[in-house]
Formats: sequence, structure tokens, C-alpha cells
Amino acid sequence: MSNKLHHGDCLEVMPTLDADSVDAIISDPPYGLSFMGKAWDHGVPGEVFWREALRVAKPGAHLLAFGGTRTFHRLTVAIEDAGWEIRDCVMWVYGSGFPKSHDVSKAIDKAAGVGFMNAEGRGGYNVTKNQLARKGETTSAQWNGWGTALKPAYEPIIVARKPLIGTVAANVLAHGTGGINVDACRVGTEGGTAKGNPPKGDSSGIYGSGISGACDILDIGKGRWPANLIHDGSDEVTAGFPNAGGGFGKRGALNGGATSWGFKGEMQEVGYGDSGSAARFFYCAKASKADRDEGCEGMPTHDIYSEAKPCADKDNRKQGQMHNNHPTVKPTALMRYLCKLVTPHNGIILDPFMGSGSTGKAATLERFNFIGIDLSAEYVAIAQARIDAATKQIAEQLQYGSS
Repeated sequence: MSNKLHHGDCLEVMPTLDADSVDAIISDPPYGLSFMGKAWDHGVPGEVFWREALRVAKPGAHLLAFGGTRTFHRLTVAIEDAGWEIRDCVMWVYGSGFPKSHDVSKAIDKAAGVGFMNAEGRGGYNVTKNQLARKGETTSAQWNGWGTALKPAYEPIIVARKPLIGTVAANVLAHGTGGINVDACRVGTEGGTAKGNPPKGDSSGIYGSGISGACDILDIGKGRWPANLIHDGSDEVTAGFPNAGGGFGKRGALNGGATSWGFKGEMQEVGYGDSGSAARFFYCAKASKADRDEGCEGMPTHDIYSEAKPCADKDNRKQGQMHNNHPTVKPTALMRYLCKLVTPHNGIILDPFMGSGSTGKAATLERFNFIGIDLSAEYVAIAQARIDAATKQIAEQLQYGSS
């Protein structure tokens, strides 16, 4: 494996890379929301960024780019206008988001010059009673409970592909790119059993006589087909899924064969024998403090504050300290999954908006090569520390013979 990290503008670094040299591009670019007042999040990367990314990508290479729910349409259009083919949109669903909403009634009071008072008659927040008492009568009361934003619960991931040269088969043979690694990213059945096809040569295949061998699904127990929805496994998310069976379906003919694509005769049951929450159909990933800080233990710590708490007192919003202070760190488990999905064996992954290196850490753990670019020297240092820790982990696994 090799890892190359660049401190600089990706529009200046990418032109130094060879054309048709990168197997996959996986990135979490700015959403254009000025998130937490960060200057780097002032706009969505436009067409010029993705056109240069297209040049360095191999034919058939996939691009996975995270977007914000308010601005991902601009990201999608920019990617498409640059020459990429939009293939899908994966929804990453989580339960840890917080609403950045404006209290309408308080805004009305403030505009009217109406203050707040506590039980002692002084303005401010009554901590004891945990309530706000309005001073004077205003029309704001009718707007109690009104806000301006929904709670964020998902982020879209744009799935795009550089146009193929020839057919998928020809492109894969020539460049190693063009397909997605379905089997490496199947979702586990959690102990469920599966019913497959009769042995090859048996005329009672699921699609009838004569083609049973080509349609064997005896390996269905290795996991469900990866979906374009991924969740973090939190209680809040899984509670939204209904209980569901394993998706048994009747296909093919056990007796009598079939004519063309029309089936006749007794049908065979094919599917999973498990049951439970439908959340099990989708891959789970969840971030943690240990994940963020792994490899950064020797670096300076930073105070972390929650924007979810309305209290104006900064000390009451303090959540603790972290070495990795990047505000939008993606979970390694999620990034490993995405790396496996679109990158061929020994492939090179490029992240032109590297941040604190979540893609690079994941790529290293999956034993891919990585090229990362970021404008911030601080984040490049954090990314290097995290990737070095992952490299050390892989080296120890190889030394002791584990996979």
C-alpha cells in the first residue's frame, strides 16, 4: 500500500496527477452551508473540480461524494455537467443529528424589545424553574412551538461513474473498473437460513427447464444485496423500521418446466428464513470518539461544544475534549464499506477534500492505496496521524498472521 497526502488546493494538486490513474474517488466535499462558521464550507465545489477529477479517474471509475440535503442538487448537477454519469444516490441515515432551528416566538419578542425575566424580576433564564417568563404582552404567544428547520437525519451520497470505454466487460478487463463489488458489501442475514436452487443439471431450476445452472442462488445465505440506504444502527433509526420476514418469494417451476419467461407448475420458495426489524436489511455504521481520535493521541486536544443545546452559556454546551476537532468526521466503518463497494483489488482511491482523513484511514484498513488533498495543514496532520495508526494496525496483523 502507498499513501500520499498533499497540503494544498485540489485544483492545483490534481493537475499534477496522471490522467486515467485513479480507480475510485470517495470524498466528503464542502456542503456550502458555512457549517459552524467554517470558511472552507462557503460553497459547493463546482464543475471545474469534478472535471479535473474526471481526467485523473480511469474509465469506469466510480465517484462517491457526500452532499447536504439543502445543496446536494447543486453538487449533483456540477458532477454531471463535468462529464460523469449519475448512477444512484445512497442515503446514509442516522439518529445523531440536531435541528438548527430558529425559535419564531423568541424572535418576535426580541424584535419587539420584549425581554425575559426570572422569578426575582431580573432578566434572563430561570434555571430553577427551567422556564422563560415573558415580560409584557406580545403577539408571540400564538407562535410558541414554531421553528424554522427540520431535524437532519440523513445525508445523500452521490454515486457517479466515468463513462465506460466499450462494454462493461471490456472496460473491466482493460482498466479493472466499471463494476461494484456486490459480494464484498452484502448485508448479513444474522443467522437466517436460505433456500437455494436444485443442483446444476436438474431441470427444475428457478427459471424453468434448461437454464437452472445459470440461475443457481445456493449462495444466497452469504448476505443480502447491498442497498442504496445505509443507517447508523441507532435506536432512533431502527425504531422507524417495521418488523418484517426474510422476504420469501415463489419463483420457477419444480414440475413441468417453463415456457419462455412464463412459469408454470409448482413454484419453489427461495429466500431467507429470518425475521425481525427491517433495519437488518441495511448496513450499519456508527461514529465514536475513539474512532475520531485513533492515532491522534499525541496531538493537542480541543474543546468540543454541542450546537444542539439551546443554552447560551458556552460552558454548559461543552461536551469534552477531542484530539480530532474536524466537525464532520465520517465513521470509519461506513467509509470502509464504501471503499470496498467501488474499488478494485490494489486500487488507488483519491479524496480531493480529505479533511481529517476518514477515507484514507478506511482505504488503508481495506489495503487500498490512497491519495488525499486538503487546504488545512492542521487537518492534513490529523489525517496523517490517523492513517499512520491504520498502517501500523495492518502491519501488526500481517506480522501475527491475521487478516
